[in-house]
Parts: sequence; structure tokens; C-alpha cells
Amino acid sequence: MKITELKNLTTQELQERLATEEQNLAKLKLTHSVSPLDNPMQIRAARKDIARIHTELRLREINK
Repeated sequence: MKITELKNLTTQELQERLATEEQNLAKLKLTHSVSPLDNPMQIRAARKDIARIHTELRLREINK
């Protein structure tokens, strides 16, 4: 997910995407603890996506 994609979304859509990504990260962590993932870099990518969403939400909050 790119930052340009996030800027085009509304705040409500960002919050929904954030909840979805956090659930996805939790599932990835659980799956990885039970049996190793084929690509453990997915966990890092999910964390970075969550951070990007948090950053965009914070920027919008500051600019209000």
C-alpha cells in the first residue's frame, strides 16, 4: 500500500482499513507462531502499512 493511495481515502475509510490491517497482523502473528510462514516478511510489511495509516490519520488530525 502506497502513501498516495492512503491520501485518496476518506478518514472513515482509513479507520476501517486500519482495523482490517490490525486484524490481519494478528492473524499473521498467530499463524507464524504455530507454523512458520512461507514469507515472514509479510509481518514486517503489515506493520509498516499500519504505521503508514497511523501517520496519515495523525497528519489529518494536525491539519484540522
